Amino acid sequence: MKPRIPYVKPSITELEVGYATDAARNGWGEHCYDYLLRFEAAFKSHLGVRHAIATSSCTGALHMGLAALGIGPGDEVILADTNWIATAAPIVYLGAKPVLVDIRADSWCLAPERVEAAITSRTRAIVAVHLYGNLCDMDTLMEIGQRHGVPVIEDAAEALGSRYRDKPAGSMGRFACFSFHGSKTITTGEGGMLVTDDDSLYETVLTLSNHGRKRGEQRQFWPERIGFKYRMSNLQAAIGCGQMERIAELVRRKRDILHHYRQHLEVIPGISMNPEPPATIIGAWMPTAVCATTTGVTRERLLAAFAAENIDARVFFYPLSGLPMFSDHPRQPLASDIASRAINLPSYHDMEPADQDRVIAVLRGLLNG
Repeated sequence: MKPRIPYVKPSITELEVGYATDAARNGWGEHCYDYLLRFEAAFKSHLGVRHAIATSSCTGALHMGLAALGIGPGDEVILADTNWIATAAPIVYLGAKPVLVDIRADSWCLAPERVEAAITSRTRAIVAVHLYGNLCDMDTLMEIGQRHGVPVIEDAAEALGSRYRDKPAGSMGRFACFSFHGSKTITTGEGGMLVTDDDSLYETVLTLSNHGRKRGEQRQFWPERIGFKYRMSNLQAAIGCGQMERIAELVRRKRDILHHYRQHLEVIPGISMNPEPPATIIGAWMPTAVCATTTGVTRERLLAAFAAENIDARVFFYPLSGLPMFSDHPRQPLASDIASRAINLPSYHDMEPADQDRVIAVLRGLLNG
């Protein structure tokens, strides 16, 4: 049996271990938020935004942000049918309705013309998910949102390091959320971040994140509203601080891995990969190969071929409309089609060129019969 190639694993050095050890040994009492505040400061500085709140997950960040916008029962939120359920779940938590629209064939992200067609008097937000680090057409989406008075939210869970017209992903919408799951470009094990330039929204989310206790409240244990407990721990943030010191290296490595795949796969007729249009840079979190319909290569054949070589490839997200809880939503043609012939490729930080070449050989074998 050939050695296993995982699809992702984090890059943790002695720097992160040292910070986490210090947090475990000394990060209590009056120092219980030291690494948390430091992590938030480093992250907002990196993005060039005014505010950042570290959370226990990206899902929690999105949940609080939507709640801070006042979204609730009877409201509608537009998002792409191609998504992980974590983007849709907070909408449902709040009693609102996800409105699923199709994607663009070139970016696999939200199609602006479909968004515009789906807007109604009940639309309260548009969630632009930068899928796999690819970028939504933010100029068009922001113009649509502004014209209809609907905020655009960036789900940048997978897009750290991506840039749109020299603006970092996550710095353009009303607010944005990021993920630091163990599979992401930087990790805190589990965790997320909400960022915004909106002072009022920030204060509301800050209150919600601490069980409804407002900043500056002098009375102990006095919440002014029902909130959540979505704050990140100081221990997790300590790891995040180390990762932020290495962020340029971590993003560069992701891009190098994608570049190697591109060089060897895009020369094969019938394979396309993550697009990088002019005036954009993608953070390359998850290199993805899409096989043309004419090749006859399916998701099932891809999975079987990789499994036979002991390679842990990952399926492209199933369309949300194909899941049991959203079966009453109309199926979106492109979202359904692309998912049936695409695969996410291994891309962990310490991956050797020889391991990438094993991945490439599987695809070359399938496409060459």
